[in-house]
Amino acid sequence: MSTTEQKIKVGNLEWFYREAKAVGAEEEGVVVFLHGLPAQSYTWTVIMPELATKGWRSLAPDWIGSGFSSKPQRRDFDYTPDTFIKALEDLIAAWELTKFSLVVQGFLGSMGIQYALRHPEQIDRLAILNAPLSSNATLPWRMRQLGLPLVGDMLTQDPLSSERILEAGCRYIIAEKDLEVYRGPYLKTSAAGRSLLATVQNLQLKSSLTEIETGLKQWMHPTQIIWGIKDPWLDIDTAIATVKSLAKGELVKIEEAGHYPQEHYSGQVSDALSNFLRREVV
Repeated sequence: MSTTEQKIKVGNLEWFYREAKAVGAEEEGVVVFLHGLPAQSYTWTVIMPELATKGWRSLAPDWIGSGFSSKPQRRDFDYTPDTFIKALEDLIAAWELTKFSLVVQGFLGSMGIQYALRHPEQIDRLAILNAPLSSNATLPWRMRQLGLPLVGDMLTQDPLSSERILEAGCRYIIAEKDLEVYRGPYLKTSAAGRSLLATVQNLQLKSSLTEIETGLKQWMHPTQIIWGIKDPWLDIDTAIATVKSLAKGELVKIEEAGHYPQEHYSGQVSDALSNFLRREVV
């Protein structure tokens, strides 16, 4: 089984998303996957079908400005966390989801944590893969330089820039067939690079992470943190501290994985998620 590719128009924005429908007569629930920077929903395409065979319907959008979703100009979409979160709110409403589990990864995916904290009534369970969790976290230099004046303008128009970041974060080579997908939007339109530039320049990371750090201390929902130990940018200590502060938290370590554990260790991530989603909450 594979994922299907779909588009949905929500207001003035067109979202590209992938879906894997549950296999079998009874659906266990819905899982929404949110990718990190500078990835796409494609990063989840091995995990989603595996969960589908166990009864879970999965939805994974490309964030606005990423992948094959709309890439609006700044005057129409300012690329701040609040604007991303509002767009996600509208997408969830268009999908007519009232309750779902949320899986997020990385720096852009961290906005999904903010979404969960602002809409706890919609969230069944939350899973976090190698995302910044402390207000002390900083954007890695490889990502930060994408937002620099002049330099960022050039780097974000280079299709290889995102590939280099993904491979540096993984610490492994990514297969050419996968890189072709990640490369695709940048070869199609210069708007992809401009949107990436705007995203990095408007992350407002400090204030966002303060909200996340404070909010998770009061978070009562079951939460799983899956961590690639070889992440070159985020260390395990923050993940350990976060789990200890959670009312219902657990930590899964993947020893050989890097910042994007779903890329090379999708089987281990899928198994961890499946066990987490199916486990009875005490």
